[in-house]
Amino acid sequence: MNSLTPKELAALIASGADIQLVDVREPDEHAEFNIGGNLFPLGEVTQHIAEIATDKPVILYCRKGIRSQIAIQRLQQKFPYTNLINLIGGTEAWKKTFPEAGFML
Repeated sequence: MNSLTPKELAALIASGADIQLVDVREPDEHAEFNIGGNLFPLGEVTQHIAEIATDKPVILYCRKGIRSQIAIQRLQQKFPYTNLINLIGGTEAWKKTFPEAGFML
């Protein structure tokens, strides 16, 4: 499974790279803190297939990186995705990496 760190993701964002962010947490978690992107909760992620890009990197994240790993596994089992990337440590790692303001997008 492909993965990247919060610093690597921040560098991609800063460079203007064409990526898609997907938050697989629940709506209340997303409302409390998020780093941008589409909210497709884990239990519904396969219902959003038409909205998940196949032609650019798609970074999935959750609170600690576990639900996003599960989401990637589910998507790759059912569909021919090769562009899914897990954010290591999720939003918790993001907050630790960027404590000054959470670097919320």
